[in-house]
Amino acid sequence: MRKIALEEHFMSPGLEEYWLPSMSLVPPAVFKPIHARLTDFGDLRQGELQAAGIEKSVLSIAGPGVQIEPDAARASYKAAESNDFLAAEIQRRPTRYDGFAHIALQDPQAAAKELERCVKMGFKGAMINGQTLGHYLDERRFDPFWAKAEELGVPVYLHPADPVRMYEGYGDYKVIMRATWGWGVETGTHALRIIFGGVFERFPKALLLLGHCGESLPFMLWRLDSRAKALYGVKMQKDVSQYIIDNIAVTISGMYSREPVDCSIAALGRSRVMFSADYPFESVHEAGSFMDNVEMAGDLREDIAWRNASRLLGIEMA
Repeated sequence: MRKIALEEHFMSPGLEEYWLPSMSLVPPAVFKPIHARLTDFGDLRQGELQAAGIEKSVLSIAGPGVQIEPDAARASYKAAESNDFLAAEIQRRPTRYDGFAHIALQDPQAAAKELERCVKMGFKGAMINGQTLGHYLDERRFDPFWAKAEELGVPVYLHPADPVRMYEGYGDYKVIMRATWGWGVETGTHALRIIFGGVFERFPKALLLLGHCGESLPFMLWRLDSRAKALYGVKMQKDVSQYIIDNIAVTISGMYSREPVDCSIAALGRSRVMFSADYPFESVHEAGSFMDNVEMAGDLREDIAWRNASRLLGIEMA
């Protein structure tokens, strides 16, 4: 089964300083092979992608990247530098790689210009690694960025990252933080802020991508509608669930189990669910094997594996 993978990571020179703290709890024996794969674009990465049946991999920086850089000018410079680095790697292997732009949102006007520059270079959208210095994408300051994404017709992939402050309820259970649970809570909350903050009312054609089968949102559609209206009297142009269906698409990154995939398809529709391997943080072989073997009727498997990504992101296959 041919595949397009959408949440596939790399590391460019100059950005490791932002990434390393997020791996502080990972044992060295696990960290070293991840680092080796992040910095490789040749035989190691391509061999593993080929073995998993992944024909096209859309690459993005391993976060948080410049989202945590306090100096706006430095953040913009380093993001552009990383985008140029990725563009060069894509040019070397254009049939294998595409890219998501790394964007410094510290300056929203500059962010919009950088997104446009990257799309002109062939990038398929942007990946944003969580909040930027405590500011979330629902804030009106980011309207120029959303306006440009809508104008260009490209998606914004919201990737997990740390919250402003870790939830005290985690206590000493560090395993609950970050990838196991905390990042999903933070990213799902961020997406809900975008919805309740009216971003999709202001930019009705904007498209938000979420990994991990939508960070639990497809499971919560009925309750989100019910509680928002019944308890808080929220009035928007559409129900919360309808904004999720109309303006959000999801990938199955790191969720290689039939139940959450089935829920995502049932909640959002078969055209809104796409494959991802989350390379190198998940096993690309496990991801590929799941996609090849999970029970799916008719041509649904091809839709999830590559057709939806090709259509929504304009990705060409060799």
